[in-house]
Amino acid sequence: MNESGKLERIPEVPGFPFIGNALEMNLDFPLSSFLGFADKHGEIFRLRFPGRDVVLVTTQALVHELSDESRFEKSVGAALLEVRNGTNDGIFTAFPGEASWAPAHRILMPAFGPVPIQGMFSEMHEIAGQLALKWARHGPDTPIIATEDFTRLTLDTLALCSMNFRFNSYYHDELHPFVAAMGDFLKMCGTRSTVPYILQLLGRKSRLKYWDDIRILRETAEEVLRARKANPTDRRDLLSAMLDGVDRVTGTKLSDASIVDNLITFLIAGHETTSGLLGFAFYQMLKKPEVYCKAQQEVDDIVGTRPLKVEHMKQLPYISAILRETLRMCPTIPVYTVQPKNDDILAGKYPVKKGQKIMLVLARSQVDPAVFGETANDFIPERMLDENFERLSKEFPDFWKPFGNGTRGCIGRGFAWQEATLVMAMLLQNFNFSLHDPSYQLQIKQTLTTKPKDFYIRAALRHGMTPTDLTNSLGGHQLPIGASKAGSSMTVTTSKPETHSEMKPMSIYYGSNTSTCETLAQRLAADASAHGFQATVVDPLDAAKRNLPKDRPVIMITASYEGQPPDNAAMFFNWMENLKENELDGVSFAVFGCGHQDWARTFHRVPKLIDEKAYAHGGTRICKLGLTDASQGEILTDFEQWEDDVFWPAMGDIYGISPESADGESHLAPSLDVQFSAPRASTLGQDVKEAVVVRAHTTTKAGAAVPKKHLEIQLPGDQTYKAGDYLAVLPVNPKETVARALRRFQLGWGSSITIKSDGRTTLPVNIPIQVNEVLGSYVELAQPATKRSILALIAASCDSDSATRDHLQSLLSSPETFTASVTLKRLSLLDLLESNPSISLPFGSFLALLPPMRVRMYSISSSPLWNPHNVTLTYSILDGSPSLTNPHASQRRIGVATSYLSSLEPGDRLTVSVRQGHAAFHLPLDVEKIPIIMIAAGAGVAPFRGFVQERAAQVGGGRKLAPAILFFGCRGPAVDDLYREEFDKWEKIGAVQVRRAFSRQGGVEEGRGCKRVGDRLWYDRDDVYELWQHGAKVFVCGSREVCDGVKRVLIRMAIEEKGRLCGMNTTSTEGGGEPTSEEKALAWLESIRNSRYAVDAFD
Repeated sequence: MNESGKLERIPEVPGFPFIGNALEMNLDFPLSSFLGFADKHGEIFRLRFPGRDVVLVTTQALVHELSDESRFEKSVGAALLEVRNGTNDGIFTAFPGEASWAPAHRILMPAFGPVPIQGMFSEMHEIAGQLALKWARHGPDTPIIATEDFTRLTLDTLALCSMNFRFNSYYHDELHPFVAAMGDFLKMCGTRSTVPYILQLLGRKSRLKYWDDIRILRETAEEVLRARKANPTDRRDLLSAMLDGVDRVTGTKLSDASIVDNLITFLIAGHETTSGLLGFAFYQMLKKPEVYCKAQQEVDDIVGTRPLKVEHMKQLPYISAILRETLRMCPTIPVYTVQPKNDDILAGKYPVKKGQKIMLVLARSQVDPAVFGETANDFIPERMLDENFERLSKEFPDFWKPFGNGTRGCIGRGFAWQEATLVMAMLLQNFNFSLHDPSYQLQIKQTLTTKPKDFYIRAALRHGMTPTDLTNSLGGHQLPIGASKAGSSMTVTTSKPETHSEMKPMSIYYGSNTSTCETLAQRLAADASAHGFQATVVDPLDAAKRNLPKDRPVIMITASYEGQPPDNAAMFFNWMENLKENELDGVSFAVFGCGHQDWARTFHRVPKLIDEKAYAHGGTRICKLGLTDASQGEILTDFEQWEDDVFWPAMGDIYGISPESADGESHLAPSLDVQFSAPRASTLGQDVKEAVVVRAHTTTKAGAAVPKKHLEIQLPGDQTYKAGDYLAVLPVNPKETVARALRRFQLGWGSSITIKSDGRTTLPVNIPIQVNEVLGSYVELAQPATKRSILALIAASCDSDSATRDHLQSLLSSPETFTASVTLKRLSLLDLLESNPSISLPFGSFLALLPPMRVRMYSISSSPLWNPHNVTLTYSILDGSPSLTNPHASQRRIGVATSYLSSLEPGDRLTVSVRQGHAAFHLPLDVEKIPIIMIAAGAGVAPFRGFVQERAAQVGGGRKLAPAILFFGCRGPAVDDLYREEFDKWEKIGAVQVRRAFSRQGGVEEGRGCKRVGDRLWYDRDDVYELWQHGAKVFVCGSREVCDGVKRVLIRMAIEEKGRLCGMNTTSTEGGGEPTSEEKALAWLESIRNSRYAVDAFD
């Protein structure tokens, strides 16, 4: 009962008459629906479906209570009732008290004891070896669909070890029909459990397929049984236990029908869950490089290069911790159902009737912030090491339930654990792994179990091994003497052909989240041929982990994000941090790095560390480290200057190769052969997919100085998001800008061209394509010109036109002049060509000088609790005055991406991708206890609209949330008070308090005379202090100017309010202590960045 002693009704999710919540279920991924309901409605709620209802619980405390077998028992829920059509009263689907369950359980349990499972090790090792050899023969450049191969592995292992039956899955291109039938059968069981019976009758085709799948499953099991009966054996395994076992209580044996039922049960449950576990474990490790490296190091320390033995399985505690943590975060059976044995009361206040179906949502209860705090969704295997695991189990009983509960728990747990440990150890011992797509975010495929969807990896053999060496090693022979020491750097032999045999090879690796450094890598590769080199490899840095070549120069180009490496360089960076001795002896390298000076404490940390570590551990520097500051807007210029003045001269000195031309013509851009007469995303190397515009409208009033728009987009079917994430958009250049380029080169809008290039390019080659498509979709026309591109224009100028040459040369007279005249005014290559019509630059050279089109990142301004399939964007339209340096043109300065987005109408298609936001810039997990303070101006309110929209949905679902305040700055209530009606509605229900500041209408009473959002923050500082005392998190989003202004206010609050904000003073008297110094306040603010203070600033 509650505090007043009264019972409470279980909250019910609103639904429709007769069908209840059936139409709200995602039939492809039911778990996502359950989790969405849980986020909105909290720890317990009821769903209704035709003819039945189910209660769902989502916290550790309720799961613990429901695990009491004296009060609750396993329930064969709706989905398992459908599974019974295929397995009847098998050990997994038998009803509570059903007579067949206990004898079968007693007969089968001994087959899964510790000694029999250890006896299966050699056969497990054999199948794991088949997997390893397949991956070795694929080679390091082949994408591997990991979950499919893990499914082959676990099916073959279970069949061989428990039944002496070989599916031989690695010897066929197609999986055994049993696998496809089983997957379709399980998925249809889930679907049928939520679809009204009348609709099932209407789906004749799917109904027939369901029963045909059952036929295949039973025929396969019957085949296994017939084979054993036809060929009796003394082998003691699961099948022999079923055939020969006699129940010690009843004296009965299992019938053939019962054996078939249980064979299907074990083939389904035993291989689906373990394959999912392995897939999830590898995903989590590859997203956490420090975890991956610790796991691999444990295998190296315990096993080394020796053959794996069964005794090693108990000597790998960190591998076990990874498996536990994986099953905590990604339980392969994410829900199971129990029922009360009698009428009962849950949590002391919720009455439940005998037989009520109660679903335990492990996918939520196992990440309960009451147990794990704000790190509940972080992958931290250390908390699952034996001592910590035992402590958590005592403090929070039943916090970890992936194998079910009590007497009806999984009897094959030991089998699955040994198999998973063996496979993890073997693969980490012999391979280095990387994500095929470093930006991949976990997607889940669900039948009744779950596993990663579209999860591709790449595997490179370690220790200098060949597939033949691996064959010998798996056969019991230690690695040959000539193989390199574990963990050392190897020479890479590339399979990519060289187009010019006289050119020297070089390898280029990049780390990039926003494609900037990838663009620089492609630019360097394109320039290489002019200097006598060919870039045979241009790959993410993770591909170079433990594989830096020694037979060619290596160039590494990487960004640094708040001191952390990009997603596709995290594995490499972790390896570099832990190099040993002279591990890079023989590697010749150069490093170029990007960073942003606003992150002063970690400015260029990643490229600097890579450069220092490579040199300290035996590498040879080709040239000094190159660096650029993104805040100055001259990344391409700085990179090209480093190339021309530092890198290529050093390469010439070391390798004795001079550029193809040493005269003035060397500044003329490398040209593409364009003959006038691919899909864009793949050609540009961008991981984006097609989406559809649903709605578009302007959110500001007419006449607003900076119009702002709202765009609703239906995501590609396989993409999901969270409030606080980004949407990457691949834009198209404005038609006006494309038309300018066509006029300058006297080309028709529909002219067709064919591009040919001997080197690397991100343009579509060897296919006819319209020139306007190339100019619109593949290149950046509005980027500021670089020094190299201006030199190319000088080289292309007529000798007689000294005025043009002098003017262009003057732009390069000093770095200050270049910045003031070109960068700050965003003077593009096209601008210069228009204002200097005498320049005769070939169109192919023009294309070659332009950077490739890149994605733009926008904060998502919606919540998946509003719509999990759609996102909204809120953005300002950039539309400025003409360049003062281009008097011959009257073109406006048009924002490429914003003009593109503003041109879209409902039904239009665009290419996008959801990108995960910074981990710190998301709502706290414990929304009921942790307050939030949001600070924004203008379009910076975008992520906070998503935050508040999510909180409003949770309030509507009956949850009681901690307070939230939004400080918002705009020009005035009649101009750009964005989403006013929505925020007013959300404020009325208690989802947020909004405090506004009006820069142009400061007299409006609501703004309290505050013109800037920082002013309002100071005005309401007592409220801020109050929430801060209760553990509030502060989020800031807006322009760099806005974020810096807020930072100054927070420092002022820390200083002038005697440390009330940061609590630094310990000697304060009644009147308060001495004011905190500015230096200490700044240090305090930096110390809580990304824990209680998160900033998302845009330029």
